[in-house]
Amino acid sequence: MKAFTESERQEFLADTHVAVVSVDAADGRPPASVPIWYDYTPGGNIRIMTGAASRKARLIDRAGKVTLVVQREEPPYQYVVVEGTIVDTANPAPTDVQEAVAIRYLGEEGGRAFIRSMEGVEEVMYTIRPDRWMSADFTGDL
Repeated sequence: MKAFTESERQEFLADTHVAVVSVDAADGRPPASVPIWYDYTPGGNIRIMTGAASRKARLIDRAGKVTLVVQREEPPYQYVVVEGTIVDTANPAPTDVQEAVAIRYLGEEGGRAFIRSMEGVEEVMYTIRPDRWMSADFTGDL
């Protein structure tokens, strides 16, 4: 196992993966961890969106920081873990960003249909500044 270089880490994170976001539950329960779509451009911040009235949004608002895990689920296994601080909150989430993220994951037709199906659902967008990174690439180990 080796760690990614900085450029490999950023390229991996920029690829399309479903992430898992974890946030402190602060109520005696373990951290809340859920799958989530995200947006990332190398060298920038990470953006995630969720329902504005969701437990996840309330926990993120309270904690102000999250951990995001992005992994490749088939061999060769690889992952990037980002610990980050929320540096911006947009409520409601910009429609153009919502649409771009949906298209990233579902393609043009599926993404637009998904956005239409979400009409009336208030989404909030969080911008995460990466503070710490961890990564692993098991490519040479298999």
